[in-house]
Amino acid sequence: MSDEQQAPVFQIQRVYLKDMSLEQPNSPAILASEQQPEVDIQLAMGMEQVAEGIVEVTVTATVKTQIEDKTVFLVEVKQAGIFEIRNLPEDQMGPVVGIACPQIIYPYLRSNVADMIQRAGFPPVHLSEINFQAMYEQQQAANQ
Repeated sequence: MSDEQQAPVFQIQRVYLKDMSLEQPNSPAILASEQQPEVDIQLAMGMEQVAEGIVEVTVTATVKTQIEDKTVFLVEVKQAGIFEIRNLPEDQMGPVVGIACPQIIYPYLRSNVADMIQRAGFPPVHLSEINFQAMYEQQQAANQ
């Protein structure tokens, strides 16, 4: 049977924590501050072909808190998943990799970010829910 006649395959092979870092460059002095820190959260996604029909999708969250020009803490967490994706029409690959895979990975990322920040002695920062479909569509529109 040729690839065109085979059923599509989409399977999670593994979801794992790829990288995690925490910096508190101004501790302990900044911990005495009474000011509320500003919180900046950035998200990024990436995809890498691992083998034929196997991709690794990563979602990275960077959380930086500052008081004036001093960093309170900087956390970066990279959550990844390995997925088997075969026999999909080319026009469906983008949405699967850009929407479905990040939706699977993101809850693990949220949990790891909140846990790491709390273990560092700060109130946890809970990442909000993300509409990956809207994010994907905005990215596609920007690429046009």
